Amino acid sequence: MRTVDLSPLYRSFIGFDHLASMMDAAQRSSEKQPSYPPYNIEALAEDKYQITMAVAGFTEQELSLESENNTLTVKGEKQNKEDKTDR
Repeated sequence: MRTVDLSPLYRSFIGFDHLASMMDAAQRSSEKQPSYPPYNIEALAEDKYQITMAVAGFTEQELSLESENNTLTVKGEKQNKEDKTDR
């Protein structure tokens, strides 16, 4: 996810708050990388990284990782648990 601080630009355009907010909204809508679920990428060494994701409600067995063409895909699929108790 890319973050750009436009606050210095806002200060120089006093009276143009609407234009600045429109530019900010356009930038956010054009982002192609989703930011949900929250994740963090840590550089552990020059060529070693650790990715931490918040995937509440999933067990490790319900998650799958795929790496293809320099793209990491994380998929989660909940397993159906049939309730066998009679009511």
